[in-house]
Amino acid sequence: MTNLKDQPLIDGPLKRELSALYRAEGRHYHNLRHIEAMLALADDYRASLHDPEAVEAAIWFHDAIYDSKAKDNEPQSAAFAEKNLAGRTDAERLSRISAMILATSTHQLPSFDDAAAIRDASLFLDMDLSILGAAPATFDAYERAVRLEYAWVEEAMWRAGRSAVLKTFLARDHIFHTDEFRRRFEPQARQNIARSIEALTTE
Repeated sequence: MTNLKDQPLIDGPLKRELSALYRAEGRHYHNLRHIEAMLALADDYRASLHDPEAVEAAIWFHDAIYDSKAKDNEPQSAAFAEKNLAGRTDAERLSRISAMILATSTHQLPSFDDAAAIRDASLFLDMDLSILGAAPATFDAYERAVRLEYAWVEEAMWRAGRSAVLKTFLARDHIFHTDEFRRRFEPQARQNIARSIEALTTE
C-alpha cells in the first residue's frame, strides 16, 4: 500500500487546475502571480518550515475561491482544499492546512497547540502579507490591483473601507508574526500603509 507521506500534496494535475482558477478574469491581485510570489518566499524560508509541503498546499489553496462580493472566500477555499486533498494526507495535517487558510481572513494565528505548527502558520501568514512591505512602486501597483477587484464599490465607500482595513494593520504592535519578516518588511510596510491611508483620506 502506498504511504500517504510518499504522495505529493500538490501534484501536476492539481497545480494545473488551481492555476486555471487563479488566471480567471477579474483577478487583478489574487492571481497566479500572488501564489508564485508566496511560493518563492516559502522556498526562501524552507529551512525554517516544519512541514513545507503543508505550507505550500495552504499557499496554493488559500485564495482558490475568490469573489470580492462574497464574505466567505476563506471558508470556501478551506473546504475546497479539504475536498481536493482528502486521501492525499492524514486528517490532522489536513486540519492544519485548513486552519491556515481560514486564518487569512483575519491574519490572526490559529489556536494550534503544537509550536511547530504555530511557527509554520506564522510564516505562512507573513508571506501572504509580505506585499505590504514591498518597494513603494510595487505596493502602489498592489493597491491599484485590489481597487480593480473592487471596481463595483463606489469611490467614497471604497476609500472609507480600504483606509479602515489598512488602519487595523497599522494599529497592531507588529504587522508580521515572525522576527524574520519584521526585520525584512515591517519598516517599509508601515511607510507604505501610512502613505496609502493619507492618499485615501485626503484626495
